[in-house]
Amino acid sequence: MIFRISFYITLMCRYVFTLLAALIMVSAALSADERTAIDTLRAQASAGDIKAQLDLAFRYRDGKGVAKDDAEAMKWAHKAADRGNEKAMDFVGWMYFTGNGVKRNPQIAAGYFKAASAKSASASWNLGQCYFGAQGVDQDIVKAVESWKNAAAKGHGFAASNAAMVYLSGEGVAPDAAEARKLAERAAELNDPNGLVLLGEIEFQSGKIEQARSYWTKVSQTKQVGATGHPEQSSDSVAAQQGADLIKLIDYRRRKAEPGKFALVASPHIHQGWNNCGATSCATLARFQGSKIGAWDFKRLCPSPLGTGTDWADLLKASAKIGLKWKLITFTPDDQGFIKATQFLRSELDAGRPVVIDFKYIGPQYPNGEAGHTLGVVGYIAAEKLYVLCNPAIATPGLQLITAEQLKHFWRSDHYSELSKEVLSRPAIVIERN
Repeated sequence: MIFRISFYITLMCRYVFTLLAALIMVSAALSADERTAIDTLRAQASAGDIKAQLDLAFRYRDGKGVAKDDAEAMKWAHKAADRGNEKAMDFVGWMYFTGNGVKRNPQIAAGYFKAASAKSASASWNLGQCYFGAQGVDQDIVKAVESWKNAAAKGHGFAASNAAMVYLSGEGVAPDAAEARKLAERAAELNDPNGLVLLGEIEFQSGKIEQARSYWTKVSQTKQVGATGHPEQSSDSVAAQQGADLIKLIDYRRRKAEPGKFALVASPHIHQGWNNCGATSCATLARFQGSKIGAWDFKRLCPSPLGTGTDWADLLKASAKIGLKWKLITFTPDDQGFIKATQFLRSELDAGRPVVIDFKYIGPQYPNGEAGHTLGVVGYIAAEKLYVLCNPAIATPGLQLITAEQLKHFWRSDHYSELSKEVLSRPAIVIERN
């Protein structure tokens, strides 16, 4: 424990030093004209100019031309929001939603989003997030989808793609392939790359392979991509890399598995809501076994509230409540443990059974220095030392490639459950063999 605390203190010190150095460089780089422009902007904002107030709020939030200061950003955004500016209300709502510059309060956030949603696409998107993930309001997926559709009509592409995924999976609404396609097309029209991923998958599932390839090729060209992606890559490049991965997997998804060489288990996909990766991954595993349960209904079988993390012990108990037999197994986090873990993983995939695992991310960019993510493993390609993930956080079908080295680094956790007792291991939820 002492080592962990000292480690995080060291990381934070390095982070603070880097931040201070960056601020000094920014200050030195500002020309006299730029400083004058900021002074003028501040004077205009102080005089009540709403546009200047909002501009100043964004500058303080992003550290653009001034030292980053979330509290100061909120001060100026509040002034504009109090006068009914929809962009400022969305800004203030988001700060309350995330807890930047103020204590996190989803109820206040949802109120601001509601007030701004009639005019603001972003606020409509955020309000949908609140309804979908029970953040500050009672969960209502129908209202979430309606809000996302309103956002899409105002030009918010990501809202369109999220609504499309809800219709594809039937998560809280009746499945509707035609509506999903229409929304995916709207997302693509609005330059949201997830729309192209979705359109490709819709074509793939209908047997139109070359049309699917065309969509995935197009999205893969929107950003620079590599042989595989990276679990910590920026969100704006995930869809492009996913498109490249899906092109590579086209033939594998249509071939019969060859034990020891490759396996790719056909798995359903549900796009997760706010802080619901554990229950979503487990609902996906349950659907693989024939259940029709949704991610939020699976979450309701657990004692923790909607929109909060879920202990793996509760996920296992939830599986038993719907008549499924799962178990938790762990492997040591060292090299030998990884060899045993991947041998087991491949044996499960060869037998046609996906596996749920947990990732751990470490760094000063994460709250309290670390974060976790639960997702599935549905395949491997032995010759290329690649594994296939089914990730609830990305566009349907959720498939993405990861190298064995990356899997070795990220497949680890000491907070997946009270069962872990804070001991680092490689945990997995697996289907019990009869």
